[in-house]
Amino acid sequence: MTEKTPPDPAVAATPPARFMHRDLSWLAFNERVLEEAEDAANPLLERVNFLAIFASNLDEFFMVRMAALKRLLDAGYQNQDDFGWYPQNLYDQLQERVQALTKRHYDGYEKRVRKELEKHRVAIRRAGELSPEQKRFVKRYFDSTLFPIVTPMAVDQGHPFPALASRTLAFAVVITRYNQPHLAIVPVPRVVPRLLKLPAEKDEHHFILVDEIMRQHLGNFFRGYKIEGQALFRIVRDSELGADEEYAASLLKAIETELKKRPKAKVVRFEIETAVSDEHLALLAQGIDFPPGEIVRREGDLDLSCLFELSGQVPEPGLRFPTLTPPKPDYPNIFDHIKEAGFLLHVPYQSFQPTVDLVQQAARDKNVLAIKMTLYRTNDDSAIVAALQEAARAKKQVTVLVEIKARFDEEKNIQWVKELEDAGCHVIYGIPKLKIHSKITLVVRREEDRIHRYVHLSTGNYNEKTARIYTDLGFFTAQDDFGQDISDVFNVISGYSVPSRWQRVVSAPNDLRKYFCELVDREIACQELHKNGLVFAKMNSLEDPQLIEKLYQASQRGVQVRLVVRGICCLRPGVPGLSETIEVRSLVGRFLEHSRIFLFHNNGDRRVFLASADWMRRNFDRRIELLFEITKEEMKEHLQFVLDTCWRDTVKARVMQSDGTYTRAKGDEKFNAQEFLIENYAR
Repeated sequence: MTEKTPPDPAVAATPPARFMHRDLSWLAFNERVLEEAEDAANPLLERVNFLAIFASNLDEFFMVRMAALKRLLDAGYQNQDDFGWYPQNLYDQLQERVQALTKRHYDGYEKRVRKELEKHRVAIRRAGELSPEQKRFVKRYFDSTLFPIVTPMAVDQGHPFPALASRTLAFAVVITRYNQPHLAIVPVPRVVPRLLKLPAEKDEHHFILVDEIMRQHLGNFFRGYKIEGQALFRIVRDSELGADEEYAASLLKAIETELKKRPKAKVVRFEIETAVSDEHLALLAQGIDFPPGEIVRREGDLDLSCLFELSGQVPEPGLRFPTLTPPKPDYPNIFDHIKEAGFLLHVPYQSFQPTVDLVQQAARDKNVLAIKMTLYRTNDDSAIVAALQEAARAKKQVTVLVEIKARFDEEKNIQWVKELEDAGCHVIYGIPKLKIHSKITLVVRREEDRIHRYVHLSTGNYNEKTARIYTDLGFFTAQDDFGQDISDVFNVISGYSVPSRWQRVVSAPNDLRKYFCELVDREIACQELHKNGLVFAKMNSLEDPQLIEKLYQASQRGVQVRLVVRGICCLRPGVPGLSETIEVRSLVGRFLEHSRIFLFHNNGDRRVFLASADWMRRNFDRRIELLFEITKEEMKEHLQFVLDTCWRDTVKARVMQSDGTYTRAKGDEKFNAQEFLIENYAR
């Protein structure tokens, strides 16, 4: 593929040489996820989970990134993007990379992982491999559960092609009667698990896919007709919501309306089994409105995200990572503990319980007057949501900012909105043109005739489930300056207050990018005066061109830049004359690295920050984010320790090369940062 060079002679390097394209970088990240599935050093069921994560990630990539690219192509857009790529060239390159990665994905499952599962007496059976007892079990399950649920849908002049939701699996069935052919669509139901556990011998774990059961019993749905052919297919649709937030009278109603349109959104991915005739494929392509030449024919089971279900149904601890259950601290009064000195919490190495305790105790404490909180993504049966409802019923002032535009969690967040409002909470559900991505809790408490404010700020969501697998940092404080700032932040978000220059926090979309650039400029000055400039940062993604250019400028002045970037990284490290002093590492392992830590050497008087934001344009321009500085020396020391530990990793770390590829980190000894931190926190 030819990369186009812009005509601007003032640019030292063309954009493709200066930046990695964010979409290609994302695919490189998902390749690192796939490597974990291929790594025999990982427990077998964890490798299965990584296969499922890869599949789920790729779905999201098509629903968001590929969908956006297809919209550009459909509109006839032919200009270069910020990374120097034309839409069609990029689309072709991405399809080529996806094809190679998905082949590797399926080969890894069929040729290695599936066989290794069978060695450990875990098997996903085909219908022809079942024992007589298992066949009877499957027949009973079909008759009692599947047959009443499944609804076959005819496709003819009186029955238009059905609107299938995104990520739907369905059979296309060709049937005949009196030599007249007909087409029917039979969706695989989502209301039951896709993997059905079968009766088996002791210490054996046998499963069958629900679609395999349906395949064997398709005739039951078409009595009086002859099945001439059938094939399982799967579609993925564009997920973008088109609500006009600026003019919507109710953002909640606008989002709900848009969600109803998703089942009819444009299909962006179409996979089907190889055993389908060209004639039938053409009928499907027409019904789904998808280019026939882009349909992917695939051997083997479609949609390996179903493998998530396997791990929970196989009680074999030896096939998983050892369970991590950090001790739950017992604070009779969480407010006293925060007031003592404040503290940091590092999940999942430490228990998430103090975060829950803060909201629960606030709900039940007669001296607490108000609770204010942001919710971006939370979990089902959330103890935090329940505590907020309890507080509202106790007549406390409860304000909750629920971001209903959190992609793929819109319906869940709308549900929280309604439940919280029913309980008496004052709910703000998003702001037009912005997403509320900051993670904040403010508790207002009356103590001895004085108001005290307790603040919790975090790099991650208020989600008790993901807190067991995402690494995040939470900060608890009762300092007055933090309390004043966060009170003002809530006033800005919930009302018409104009943001002031806060004492302890910096926000996006107002000042955050500028502030980071000023911090880097300070390191450039320190390098020129003292030869000790250093930027050491950890984040999920690095894509913002302005920050990248600022880091290039720092590198050209000799500043050392160390970056731990788990996912997308559009910066090119180690390019002569551009980024020679920049090193980038990605850590992909047992836990998903989600914390954002930023350290600036500042001539020895280091400044350390935590944030809800990555260095991406969307975080700086289209989201409400917070950066906050950690000033206590022991906390700064600890965060430096976390950064250094991640940098030392030689087991799960990959080193980014200047061409955008990644190689395994090397060292004199094997060092797994996440395992080391588990042991360190357990001491």
